[in-house]
Amino acid sequence: MEIGLFVQGYVGKRAETDPLAEHKALMEETEYVIQADKSGFKYAWASEHHFLEEYSHLSANDVFLGYLAHATERIHLGSGIFNPLAQVNHPVKVAEKVAMLDHLSEGRFEFGSGRGAGSHEILGFIPGVTDMNYTKEIWEETIAEFPKMWLQDEYVGFQGKHWSLPPRKILPKPYGKSHPAMWYAAGSPPSYAMAAKKGLGVLGFSVQKVSDMEWVLEQYKTAIVDAEPIGDFVNDNVMVTTTAICAPTHDEAVRIAVNGGLHYLPSLVFRYHDTFPRPEGFPVWPETLPPYDEEFIELLISEELLICGDPDEVLTQCKRWEQAGADQLSFGLPVGVPKEETLQTIRLVGEHVIPKIDTDPVHRTSRFRQSA
Repeated sequence: MEIGLFVQGYVGKRAETDPLAEHKALMEETEYVIQADKSGFKYAWASEHHFLEEYSHLSANDVFLGYLAHATERIHLGSGIFNPLAQVNHPVKVAEKVAMLDHLSEGRFEFGSGRGAGSHEILGFIPGVTDMNYTKEIWEETIAEFPKMWLQDEYVGFQGKHWSLPPRKILPKPYGKSHPAMWYAAGSPPSYAMAAKKGLGVLGFSVQKVSDMEWVLEQYKTAIVDAEPIGDFVNDNVMVTTTAICAPTHDEAVRIAVNGGLHYLPSLVFRYHDTFPRPEGFPVWPETLPPYDEEFIELLISEELLICGDPDEVLTQCKRWEQAGADQLSFGLPVGVPKEETLQTIRLVGEHVIPKIDTDPVHRTSRFRQSA
């Protein structure tokens, strides 16, 4: 199993007391990716969100990733996501950005796409529409066009319901052979199966505990055997995300978690991501979850909802995801945790966890692309 990092410009409540909170959040997250590169992480994913106040200020992730393409050496850099809905980002512009980042990173870019998970965000670009299901047909008519834009010398053009383009040369073409690996951000079990049928990897940004996800991962692995890939190759790959805190001792890791304000992020998730199934009894915004105490942190660890502990414990917790069938485990690092303690997590995972869980120097997605 490979290890990744997920960043999204999460500012949280820091802006209430610090006028530079937004700037610090963005710059700190570049430091996290650079350290992850040095520590042997295989992937770093950067979100694209709009209008989401405290939750995410990473709206121009192509710019963010372009900077990181120069600032890193080996880590693969992924869009988690680029939104290809024509009203949000014109598909041709998305294709151009993907190819450009493929060049700047010299083949380290990963193309994750999706429809967006919240009406406040996405429907802001589509006035008059009130149903998020409307975005599904836009994404469906668009996603298969990207390989054609990249691989055809002159793109034959497209005439669809939501966008069109006459024949044109889409430039630049991707770097080297084929095109970057393609992924889909899945928020529900049916989305995993849909992605598998199209030969897409899955970015599992809305995951539950390990035992609840095992059957979803198994369904994906079963369905992808019969994939009809829309791209040049099948990206048989499932990434799942989880919060992670690693410290020299268990007690220190729990202390960091208790002081990290971990309760606030899930409250923001369900404030904005109204397509995610809301857990029974989960508070409705502006009510939030209560702060987590030590006892609750221990419960989250035991229920496999949080990776937290010393390096040996974190290794054991990661291996549970490997046993469940995940190809990649990507860590979201809580914004309430001070920068040095977050960097400590990355370093300790690089020193003590990755060497024991990822012994293959070749990125899986690179291997797929080379064999196409």
